[in-house]
Amino acid sequence: MRAISGLWRWRHNPLCRRTDLSEAWVALVSLVMVLVVAPLMGIVIGAVAEHMLQQTVREQQYARHQVAATVVKKLNRVPLDPDPRSATPRDAHSRVLARWTAPDGTTQQGTVLSALRSPQPGDRFTLWTDDHGRMTTAPLDGSTATAHAVLTGIGTAALTAALVEGGRRLIVRRMLRARYARWDQAWDKTGPDWGRTGTGS
Repeated sequence: MRAISGLWRWRHNPLCRRTDLSEAWVALVSLVMVLVVAPLMGIVIGAVAEHMLQQTVREQQYARHQVAATVVKKLNRVPLDPDPRSATPRDAHSRVLARWTAPDGTTQQGTVLSALRSPQPGDRFTLWTDDHGRMTTAPLDGSTATAHAVLTGIGTAALTAALVEGGRRLIVRRMLRARYARWDQAWDKTGPDWGRTGTGS
């Protein structure tokens, strides 16, 4: 609004300099870019991120499988968080040697972390594997992917607005420096005669 009012104020003002009008135009263009271009950039980038993440969700859900594992024996417990001050009861996972059948029918065995509090040989729990039975993480779910895409869009819009504002400040600063340089030149021309005009000296 300040940019619009500034343009209107300087429109027919005899004291208006070209730099004043230029600054008002720069402010107006920056305002339009912050209000229009930045949100559009956020929407576009967010939509692209959403498409890519949802494709990743589909690929992971297709390639990762939850299988039942059987405890062979309990191993020494290793906390997930090396900082004991931040550990909570929910962080208590047990390190066990387990056996499971892969989706391709092969039998796999390895050391895993289970959520069992007191695992005993023969206890069963679930874990995620790939098609060949290698352990992996749980697939990304759709809601988490959407949340990441929304945050990406918001971050893109904020970054675009910040870049526009930074560009506006840089342009205005250069315009001010040029204005001060012209003032210095004008002062150098009139300075030696200052105060003696009309005195006949």
